[in-house]
Amino acid sequence: MQNSRLTLALSSGGLGLPDAGRILVLNAGPESDLGSLPRERVVAVQRFKPDYDALENAGYDVTTEAEGEFALAVVFLPRAKAEARAIIAAANVHCPNGQIAIDGQKTDGIDGIYKTCRKNADCSSAISKSHGKIFWFPATDAFEEWAAPKDAQEIAPGFVTRPGVFSADGIDPGSAVLAAALPPKLGEVVGDFGAGWGWLSSEVLKRDTVKSVHLVEADFTALACARENITDPRAEFHWADVTRFKSLPAFDAIVMNPPFHTSRAADPNIGKAFLSAAGRFLKPRGDLWVVANRHLPYEAHLQEVFRTVNEVAGDSEFKVFHATQPVQKTRAPS
Repeated sequence: MQNSRLTLALSSGGLGLPDAGRILVLNAGPESDLGSLPRERVVAVQRFKPDYDALENAGYDVTTEAEGEFALAVVFLPRAKAEARAIIAAANVHCPNGQIAIDGQKTDGIDGIYKTCRKNADCSSAISKSHGKIFWFPATDAFEEWAAPKDAQEIAPGFVTRPGVFSADGIDPGSAVLAAALPPKLGEVVGDFGAGWGWLSSEVLKRDTVKSVHLVEADFTALACARENITDPRAEFHWADVTRFKSLPAFDAIVMNPPFHTSRAADPNIGKAFLSAAGRFLKPRGDLWVVANRHLPYEAHLQEVFRTVNEVAGDSEFKVFHATQPVQKTRAPS
């Protein structure tokens, strides 16, 4: 695991722990064992709400944005290439006189990052363990061009995204299929679970009968984009893990294009947790409209959560379900 690589690098691999100064940890998750770092000096930057909460509950100082200078920076590599490069660039900016350590799995592209970094920095030999690597180098300005753009990228008229968010290059095809299947009326209070950068909510807000739309999104960056994309006063924004969130109203309708993986392997249980959350928050006669990749086995779980389930639209890649009458009689407390 990545955690054991960091411990090995600090204990015997040559990565020095500075005697003083704060330690910047970028993109650590709940599985990241930071025990080899002095907890009181660690500042963890995490923009994914479940991981943010896990780190905070473990007693770490957690933030969504790094500020000031640090003595050491540790980067846990994300999957998205543009996001990974932006994080590495940020580490060099915030740790100008220290070491930058980069840890990642092969499936996250660590081999390619190591090869590129060796061309631009005085890199250590890599420590390989558990299908991944860790390496480090003195901070350098050679990665300035990797920095995230100051301005968000406009990918459709009136819509911007940033590196690392889901469907950063354009409107997600599944969301487009779902939007086309939505009825002219959805009720007054609507939830968009896993709202991303807000395109689906913008489609919902075209309906005059809608009085409020609650965008619930765990990715801080995506939600920040949604705030830029949607200025309609009927929109309310929640940075939250919808599968654990409590502070929401009872909805007349919920729309969702739920995530189905946190790694490169599909995990239908994530989508199922979203469906269960919809069952908790819908009014007794509320409507759920959900799109899913056709290969994902959601039908049985939908039938456990709702009394009526119908596939109402789709194509060769996606299927759209309309579910009503949640089985659970009491919703999560607000």
